[in-house]
Amino acid sequence: MAKYERILLKLSGESLAGKAAFGIDAERMAELAGEISELAATGVQVGLVTGGGNFFRGISSRGIERVTADHMGMLATVINALAFADALEKKGTPARVMTAIEMRQVAEAYVRRRAIAHLEKGRVVIVAGGTSNPYFSTDTAAALRALELRAQLVAKATRVDGVYDKDPLRHPDAKMFQAISYADFLSQALGVMDASAVAMCRDNGMPIVVFNLNVRGNIMRVSMGEPVGTLIH
Repeated sequence: MAKYERILLKLSGESLAGKAAFGIDAERMAELAGEISELAATGVQVGLVTGGGNFFRGISSRGIERVTADHMGMLATVINALAFADALEKKGTPARVMTAIEMRQVAEAYVRRRAIAHLEKGRVVIVAGGTSNPYFSTDTAAALRALELRAQLVAKATRVDGVYDKDPLRHPDAKMFQAISYADFLSQALGVMDASAVAMCRDNGMPIVVFNLNVRGNIMRVSMGEPVGTLIH
C-alpha cells in the first residue's frame, strides 16, 4: 500500500535524453512512462515537473540575456512535457499538460483547482513552463506546485543514489545521508537540489526524497515509503 496519496515527481530534462547529451531518447522515455503508469495504476495521484536541460539550459547560456535565456528554457520544458504526456497515453495512462505560460493551442493553462481535479480523476498532471518567471529553477517550480497541489512529498529524481556530503561522481569516498534536515542541507550547500526549493519546502513542512532514477522500481519504492535515497525533512 502506498504511503503517499499524492506526490510531485521532479524529472530533469537530462533524464529524458537517456545516454545522449541532447534531445529525447524515446526508449528511455517509454521506460519512465511505464514506471509512472504502474504507480498511477495503484491509485497514487502523480504530478510531474520536467526540466528542459536536454534542450536548453538558461542559466548556462552564453551571449543571451538571462531573462530571455530563462524563457527559452521554460519553452524547452513544454517540449518535454508534451512528449512525456504522449508516452504516458501510449501506456494507457491519461495525462494532462498544463503550462504556466499560456499557449492554448498546445496545452491547458495552469489553474490550481483544475490541476487538482485532474489528479482526483486519476490523470497524471505534467506542469511545464517553470513558474513563468525568470531566475527560478524547475526545482523551485516543483516545490511550488507540490505545495499548491497539496502533494505529500516532493520526489527529486537524480543520477545518484541520494544526497552525499560531496559529489559522488568525482569523489569515491563521498558519504550518503539516509536523512538530513533542511537546515543541514542548506548550511552545507549540498547542491543536488536548488536551495530556494529546499527553503520553500522547509518553510511549509514539505518532505523531499532525493533518489536514483536509473534504478528501475525506485519511483514505486519512494511512493510506498520504502527507505530509498535521502529524506530531507
